[in-house]
Amino acid sequence: MSTTASDHAADIDKHVRVYITVFVALMVLTVVTVAISRVHLPVPIAVTVALVVATIKGGLVACYFMHLISEKKLILWVLALTVAFFVALLALPAITHSNGFWIH
Repeated sequence: MSTTASDHAADIDKHVRVYITVFVALMVLTVVTVAISRVHLPVPIAVTVALVVATIKGGLVACYFMHLISEKKLILWVLALTVAFFVALLALPAITHSNGFWIH
C-alpha cells in the first residue's frame, strides 16, 4: 500500500510542478507585456506583439488551468468550432461593408 501512496504523492508533485512552471511563464509574459508597452514601437508592431503575447498567455491558461490539454477530442472540436464562429462573426461587418450593403 505504501507504493500506491508514494506513486500518488509523486503524481501530485508532478502536477504542482507543472502548475508552478505555467504560473512563472505567465508572470514572465506579463512582464514582457509591460516592457513592450514602455518601448516606443510603431502602433501596428506594438499591437501585433501584444496580441501574440496575449494569445500565448490565453493558450497557457486554457490548456493547463482549464485542463483542455488533456480533454477528449470532442471538447477540442467544440472549442475549434467556437473559434471559427467567432472569427466569422468578426469578419461579417467587413464583408458586408465591402460588398456595398451599407451604401444607401
